[in-house]
Parts: sequence; C-alpha cells; structure tokens
Amino acid sequence: MSIDNLSCNKSFGGWHKQYSHRSETLNCDMRFAIYLPPQASGNQKVPVLYWLSGLTCTDENFMQKAGAQRAAAELGIAIVAPDTSPRGDNVADDEAYDLGKGAGFYVNATEAPWNRHYRMYDYIVNELPELIEATFPVSQQRAISGHSMGGHGALMIALRNPERYCSVSAFSPISNPVNCPWGQKAFSAYLGKDVQSWRDYDTSILMRNAEQTVPALVDQGEADNFLAEQLKPEALDAAARAREYPLELRRHEGYDHSYYFIASFIEEHLKFHAGHLNH
Repeated sequence: MSIDNLSCNKSFGGWHKQYSHRSETLNCDMRFAIYLPPQASGNQKVPVLYWLSGLTCTDENFMQKAGAQRAAAELGIAIVAPDTSPRGDNVADDEAYDLGKGAGFYVNATEAPWNRHYRMYDYIVNELPELIEATFPVSQQRAISGHSMGGHGALMIALRNPERYCSVSAFSPISNPVNCPWGQKAFSAYLGKDVQSWRDYDTSILMRNAEQTVPALVDQGEADNFLAEQLKPEALDAAARAREYPLELRRHEGYDHSYYFIASFIEEHLKFHAGHLNH
C-alpha cells in the first residue's frame, strides 16, 4: 500500500502530515491527515484516536480548528482524520450538502449509483487502520471520536466493533438517524427502502441492544440549532439507561454546533481516551 505525502508541519514537537492513497475499498483516491506526537518513533509505538468529521468537512477541519495537537503531544496520542466521503470526478454526487461528496455517513451503500464508491464503514473499520498501522509508529490500541455525522459514525462503529476500540466519544452526534431528516435522506439513498437495514447503522438502536460495551463520552451543546430536529440526544440517553451502558452524556448551556464548542472540550475528550488507551 503506497501513500504520497502532501504536506508536513511541525506542531508541539510532533508532526502534522497529510497524505493521499489509492483506496481499493472506495475505488478512488483518498486523503487523510495524521498528527504524530513527539513520543512516536521507530522504537515506540503510540495509540491512535480516529476522528470522524461531519457534513461538508474534509480531513482539514478538525486538524486546523480543534486545537487538539497540544494535548495529543502531552498525552502521546496520534490522531488520524480521514475525509468524510469518497472523492473524484467519477464518484456519484448530489447538489445538496447532505448527500454525496462530504456526506458519506460512514455506511456501506447498497444502492446504485452510490454502492460503487460509498463504503465508508469498511474504509474506516478495516482499510484505513491497516494502512496506518503498517506505515506509522502506532499500536493497535485504538479510540474513535467524531462530530455530528462523524459523531454518529464514531459511536456506531464502536458499538458494532467493541473489540477494536478502547473508548469512544462524540460531539453533537446524530444519535438516532432512522428518526431524523438527515439520516432518513442519506439512508434512503445509500441503503434503499428497507428500513430494517437502516437499524444496523443507528447508534441508539445499537446501544440498546449491545452485548459488549465500550466506555463512551458525549458532549452536546444546548444552543445547537440542529438539536431538536436532527441530533436527538434524548434517544441516546434512553438507550443507555435501558441497557445500563457506560455512557457519560454531558449537556452544555450556551454552546452551539461549531468548532468553538469542540475546541472548548477536546482536551477533556483526549484525556478520557488516554485513560482507556493506557489502561
């Protein structure tokens, strides 16, 4: 698996790097960013936090706006930020911001034309970690986190693969996509009309039925303009209570859906993950 370095910037003693590679899973060229803390070397492998971004984002949003590098350097955690969808001239797209490029929803599409490229679930769970662990001085200790659509992706992926992740966290996740406009639109396009198949990608349903658990932290801003219609944290809270799932759901007065919110609490999320990755 060959990769091409696109950029390299020193940050807090470590390195932020951007790469492109050919994805066999997605049938296109993909880009990702990685922050390697100063502890990462040929003799020392560090754990990895995978960050999944939200609608319209790329690998750049989190790395440039969240301010996570200082804490990651202190804690000795690498951060990998993939893109949010397949990309390229031949990749299916839609004029709307919430479908197609930038809106992969971290599912494996089964419906044409999306199923030719949109297999973000397999990419995040299998292909990308294999590439990262074969290329960089990182261990197989993994955590996963994300925002909005990416918060949905992080929680859903951890719930479906509890053996692969030490911990999971999310900011403003789409918690019950089968019951919100964003999820219903994306799942109808990518997965078709069989609503039963949608349940495999719904965090609240997966949590309520989980056989194994992954320690989870979720932060939600009370001034989020998507809160009531799209995010539905009450469904996640109800599922966690029903299952007695190890979820800490924190709600913050005055905070919205932006990276100002993420930057305010990202250090706490990194410390949460560090406690489980180093356990």
